[in-house]
Amino acid sequence: MDSFIGQMNNRISKEPYGKCFVVSDFTDIMDYEAAKKSIARLEKSGVLRRVIRGVYDKPKYSKLLNELTAPDVNEIALALARNYNWTIAPSGNTALNLLGLSTQVPANWEYISTGPYRSYDIGKMKLRFSHRANKTIEGMSWKSAMVIEALKAIGKDSINDKTIYILRKRLTEDDKERLLSEARQTTSWIYSIIKTI
Repeated sequence: MDSFIGQMNNRISKEPYGKCFVVSDFTDIMDYEAAKKSIARLEKSGVLRRVIRGVYDKPKYSKLLNELTAPDVNEIALALARNYNWTIAPSGNTALNLLGLSTQVPANWEYISTGPYRSYDIGKMKLRFSHRANKTIEGMSWKSAMVIEALKAIGKDSINDKTIYILRKRLTEDDKERLLSEARQTTSWIYSIIKTI
């Protein structure tokens, strides 16, 4: 068990603070039951913090606030997607915030998902997954799906030069190439904006 804990600690230490983990992230090192027990020990020692059932983060301490910072909701969403083998993408205000198109931190973090409709309470925030057919996001990169969802959230008539400028700056050349290729089946007005970007 100590050897397993050492390997887990080593993996966790290489990740940034705020990174979330689920038991299955460690089943390449040990079996599920051993991973579950090891996570419980790491939680007890303060290396990990349980943020919701089955999801743990590497907690970040704020010297300014003199306490642990709130968990990263996007990281929790990614951990749940890994755990249940869902494909997800941020939608609505969540996509706008993550792409820098809105400075407002969402109270409700929303994602489209190939999994079922699910909702989680995380402190004062809500994390919601809305089911979409596989073909909507299947084979699409995280960035491509997020850009499409952000454009839908803004709406055809509200997209302006500033929107295009921010997205152009936010996306790498690789992101843009992938987006052009992956978004071909999307709505024509969205694809037209993507070509402009």
